[in-house]
Amino acid sequence: MGKRALTGVRVFDGTRLSRPRTVVIDGTVIGADETGAEVVDAAGGVLLPGLIDAHIHLHDRGTLEQLCAHGVTTGLDMGTWPPERLAALRGVAGLTDIRSAGTPAIGPGGPHSRIPGRPADAVLDDPGKAARFVADQVAQGSDYIKIVLEAPGEGGPDQAAADALVVAAHTAAKKVVAHASSPGAFRMALDAGADVITHVPLGLPLDDADVTRMASQGSIAVPTLTMMEGIAAAVGKPETFDASVRSVALLHRASVPIQAGTDANTQTGVPFQPAHGSSIHRELELLVQAGLSTAEALRAATSLPARHFGLTDRGAIEPGLRADLLLIDGDPLGDISATRNIRRVWCNGTEHAPRQADR
Repeated sequence: MGKRALTGVRVFDGTRLSRPRTVVIDGTVIGADETGAEVVDAAGGVLLPGLIDAHIHLHDRGTLEQLCAHGVTTGLDMGTWPPERLAALRGVAGLTDIRSAGTPAIGPGGPHSRIPGRPADAVLDDPGKAARFVADQVAQGSDYIKIVLEAPGEGGPDQAAADALVVAAHTAAKKVVAHASSPGAFRMALDAGADVITHVPLGLPLDDADVTRMASQGSIAVPTLTMMEGIAAAVGKPETFDASVRSVALLHRASVPIQAGTDANTQTGVPFQPAHGSSIHRELELLVQAGLSTAEALRAATSLPARHFGLTDRGAIEPGLRADLLLIDGDPLGDISATRNIRRVWCNGTEHAPRQADR
């Protein structure tokens, strides 16, 4: 890969853009010494840390290529099976790096039990099975545990099963990510003590008590506004999306950490499929619409998921960290949509130019 010195770049430091300066890419990491480097004139471009999508579903190598082309250098997968398929997508040189929940826990009924190809061992219908489920996922390499909660009585794991899974996961030193797209499921996730709650309900915003509990418990929100917007449109009720935006505004005002995730997927049997890679830019726009500042939205897709998911080698532009970088034209602090103006992407030091169709 060699050493390259990007000159004239304005660097996002988590709060503001620097004056034009030089950033060194030394093999797979960000370097500190430009001696002997090939000089690359970045001509006033803005350099961001590679983006992290905190909620994706993998499919094949093309998924990784799409993510990378749009500046998503890390993807947090929330459900891919079988284990062999997932293993083949880990550590692919020069493409988006992933972490994964592997197989998520679901209940015996509800919409997720009817998704084609869902493995039988995903069903968690008995609290007594929680420890074995977690042990199996850990043995298969899961980085965290995912549980899909439905509204009470709608076929998802019951409260006892959810509680038992969280205890088993924490005993194994794994975080729990809870799918909760209805108010009832959201409260179940809070009662169980889930670390991360993904999605926000359509139709009705979260009530003040749930928001307060989420803040006091230190839970993290991944609202997937792109997915919720798409579902609302797909079912012919676009007006219900307003409640999702309001929920994010309430969470933000309560200082609940918010991370950018899209629920990008190609799965049949779900009502909407956000595109891998390009959807993260829509997610950033919607987070700003919900009240986050542009800098806060950028942190939601860089330093915050890196910190909360223990990815200490990325999420910022500092010597020694992975060379996961996104070079864009325009000022994303003035207009968040500038993140779409991609000039170059580096995934662990491997350079990519966006395809014409991706621009």
